[in-house]
Amino acid sequence: MLKTIKSVNLTTQIIIATILGVLFGLLFQEQMTSFDLIGSIFLRLIQMSIVILVMGQIIEAVGQLNPKQLGKLGVKTFIVFIGTSILAALFGVLMGLIFKPGSGVDSTLIVDGTIPEASTSTFKDTLLGFFPNNIIQSMAEGSIIQVIVFAVLFGLAISYVRLEDPANQILQVTVNFNAIVIKLISIIMKVAPIGIFFILASTVADLGVTILLPLLKYLLIYALGTFIFLVGWLIVSSIYCRISMVKLIKKMSPMSIMAVTTTSSAITLPVTLRDSIEKLGISERIAKLVVPLGMTLNSNGAAMHMAITIITISQIFGYAYSFSEYIYIAVLATLASLANAVVPGAGLVSLSIVVPQMGLPAESILLFAGVEWFVGMLRTVLNVDSDALSALMIAKSENELDNQKYNT
Repeated sequence: MLKTIKSVNLTTQIIIATILGVLFGLLFQEQMTSFDLIGSIFLRLIQMSIVILVMGQIIEAVGQLNPKQLGKLGVKTFIVFIGTSILAALFGVLMGLIFKPGSGVDSTLIVDGTIPEASTSTFKDTLLGFFPNNIIQSMAEGSIIQVIVFAVLFGLAISYVRLEDPANQILQVTVNFNAIVIKLISIIMKVAPIGIFFILASTVADLGVTILLPLLKYLLIYALGTFIFLVGWLIVSSIYCRISMVKLIKKMSPMSIMAVTTTSSAITLPVTLRDSIEKLGISERIAKLVVPLGMTLNSNGAAMHMAITIITISQIFGYAYSFSEYIYIAVLATLASLANAVVPGAGLVSLSIVVPQMGLPAESILLFAGVEWFVGMLRTVLNVDSDALSALMIAKSENELDNQKYNT
């Protein structure tokens, strides 16, 4: 029996745990309400390594760049990545504000106690808050956005040092350390079905089926946002590159299908790279730089997912942010998407990065575990397709788009 359970992949285990958690919560209400402790322990296990995960992943990604070789092309690529990810996050915020997926949920049944009022910081204070006084203090306080800024600068410094001193091993040490952190999170995620089962069972026991309706609304709104944003991407790309949008959709369909079925940008990468060169007509120089780099630094789907989820949770708890704070949410989601871990259940890990930063209760994150697999499909297809479309537009700007190959 145990061998049979182990042979089932983690995603399937989480789906089963979600269904069982809801059923047990409805059938055994009084008995299940006291089991929220197990889910809370699981959430803390994820959170304990978040700061070093974020810092390590970004330092590795930026440190591996060669600033002299990238030059103009690197700057252009970085602008496209950051620009589109911020737009995706802003669009996620907008979708949340328009359709209000978190409205109508009684927050007191989810988390005990009162939630502090949202801050009323000015735009100047918000911008200043991006930069740390003391990185050790920022790490201790869990100020993720300050950790990200430091990690980007530190990674950039490593990239220059590698040119001056090829024998310097600090990047390799970081890579090895990151592998251990990823393995740690992977080990923790093996017990995710247990943690998710108990947190959902106890939550549904308290709340009933009313908690499931907002999650369905949230999922539909996120799906609509992904569809609209991706269509916009396709329209802009086809107009800029002067190519057929219908043909573009057909040529990108294999990578899109692979992204949906695997929910993994890493697994889809070989297909994306091959089709970008052979079907879209992107030069090897552009494709081999932009597509792999985009897997880490260009996560439109992850940025939108985190932004719309923050808005949903804030609506559940009655937060009303200022305009500058909504911009901060978009920037935070964009920067956090740079550290998007390639591990099972990455959505829960990503939310553990951003949700506490906005003063929202971490316990609310596990409510979204029930739809994580469906969210992962949407998040991955937007991540993968935006990488290919970014490469397409950059190739066009560099006159390295083979129209004859594209039209074949």
